[in-house]
Amino acid sequence: MHDPNVAAAQIIGDAGGELVGRTRLQKIAYLSQLAGFGEEFEFEYRHYGPFSEGLAQGMDIAVALGYVVEEERQASWGGKYSIFKICGQDSPATTERSLFVKTAKSINAIELELAATAAFLFVAEHRSDPWAETRRRKPEKAANGRIEQAMEGYKKLRALKTVRPLPLLPDA
Repeated sequence: MHDPNVAAAQIIGDAGGELVGRTRLQKIAYLSQLAGFGEEFEFEYRHYGPFSEGLAQGMDIAVALGYVVEEERQASWGGKYSIFKICGQDSPATTERSLFVKTAKSINAIELELAATAAFLFVAEHRSDPWAETRRRKPEKAANGRIEQAMEGYKKLRALKTVRPLPLLPDA
């Protein structure tokens, strides 16, 4: 699958037809690619961790083409968030990819962000202690045991059957 619009919509389908949040979409796409489920998008580090402009554009086009519906809602803190829903697709059979995406979707959004950030720092920036670097870059989000929960979520994803094993990150 090389069409980024279809690849973006496929993530929503693999998530069970609905996914909440653009940040969650980015982190799931990054971790999915790291696990070998596609290579459509290039990621760079941004404030919320790994980010792909191609994925953001691909999703916008998928919405414009009617593959996905995006509903924007007001968050309690005043910002906006998106709910993406797949259009006109029956639930696909469970695959290794869909199981991976659904498992990632079940991880708390902040903890998923922390886990994806640590993985990115380890793989792309070759940080020897990616959890400590994640804690340093995101101190507010990493507080209150969230790093430990992110580590547990990442271990859950590592335990799944994937095309390529997720990298083993050194414990913090």
